[in-house]
Amino acid sequence: MTAFSELQTPAVLIDLDRVEVNLSRAQDYADSHGLKLRPHIKTHKLPRFAKRAMELGAVGITVQKLGEAETMADAGISEIFLPYNIIGHAKLARLKALAERVNITVTADSAETVAGLSATFAKATKPLTVLVECDTGMGRCGVQSPEAALALARTIDDAPGLRFGGLMTYPAAGQVDANAAWLLAARQALTAAGLPPQIVSNGGTPDLWRAHEVTAATEHRPGTYIYMDRFQVAKGVGSFADCALTVLATVVSRPTENRAIIDAGSKSLTSDTLGMSGFGLIEAYPGAVITGLSEEHGTIDLTHCPSKPAIGEQIRIIPNHACVVSNLFDEVTLISGDQIVETVPVAARGRVD
Repeated sequence: MTAFSELQTPAVLIDLDRVEVNLSRAQDYADSHGLKLRPHIKTHKLPRFAKRAMELGAVGITVQKLGEAETMADAGISEIFLPYNIIGHAKLARLKALAERVNITVTADSAETVAGLSATFAKATKPLTVLVECDTGMGRCGVQSPEAALALARTIDDAPGLRFGGLMTYPAAGQVDANAAWLLAARQALTAAGLPPQIVSNGGTPDLWRAHEVTAATEHRPGTYIYMDRFQVAKGVGSFADCALTVLATVVSRPTENRAIIDAGSKSLTSDTLGMSGFGLIEAYPGAVITGLSEEHGTIDLTHCPSKPAIGEQIRIIPNHACVVSNLFDEVTLISGDQIVETVPVAARGRVD
C-alpha cells in the first residue's frame, strides 16, 4: 500500500469516508423535508460521485457548462440540469446533440436566450424544458422581479420547441428569507396566470440546512457539501472533520525561523479568500497562516506555531474553496483513513466551454 510520503506533491487527497457521510447527510435532510436533491458536480467533476449521489436518492445532477454535461453524459448519466444561458450557434448545436441522448434541462433569463433555444429546438423530436433564472439577491444572472419571471415564462411557453418548466435561482448566502419571499411571490404569480411551475430549483451549500425554509422550492442544488472546505466551515455548514478534500504539500524551504515555503502556490491552492484571512488551514499547524501565493510557492507565517514544520515535511491543507482546487489538478488520490485507495483522473477538469 502506497504511503502519503511516496506521493509527489502537490497532490489532492479525497477522503472517501467523509464523502459518503456528507452525501448521505444531505440526502437524509432533503428526504426528511420533502425536497428533491439535484447536486452540482462542479465541486468534484467525477462521474463516480455523481452516480453515488443518485444511488443515494438524488433525482439527477447539476452542471455549469456544456463541457461538464458532455463528460457526465459520456459516463452514462442521463438526468442533467444545466442552469446557464446557452448563447451562439455552436453551443446550441452541442446542446441539441446532448438532448438527443439524455434528458437535459436548461435556464434562460432573457428573450434573446429563449429565441436561440427555440430556433434550435423548433423541429426537434421532443421539446426542451426551460426554467426562468431568477436573481433573488445574488446580483449575477437572472430576471429582476417576479413580474419579469412571469413575462419570460410566457415567452418560453409560446416559443416553438420549448416547454416552460419552472424557476431557478442561485441565491446570495445568508439571505434565506428574502430568497424565500421572492420565489413564493413568483410562484404565486405564475400559478395565478395559469403557468404553475413544476420545478422551483433553489441552490447553494452555505444555507443548505435552511433549504426547507424556502417553502416555494421543490428541489435544492448543493455543490460544495460533498467535500466541504474552509469557507463552508466558516458558514457553519460543517466542521473541519467533515472536510473531505485536502491538498498535500511539501515544505521546500525555511528561509527564516518563522517563514516556511511549500510547493503549492496559486496553481494548486485557490487564491480565493472569500473574506477570510490566509489561503487555507494547515491541519497539523492550526496557528500557521498561509499569507501569500505565487504560482508555484506558498508562503507560510509560523510566528504563532509552538512547533514548526521542517524542510521535507508534508502537510495537508484544507483550502478556502474546494471547487476551484478540483479544476487545478488532472487527478486526485482517493483515500480511506490513512490508506491510499486509488488515483483517478478528474474527468471534467477544464471543461469550462
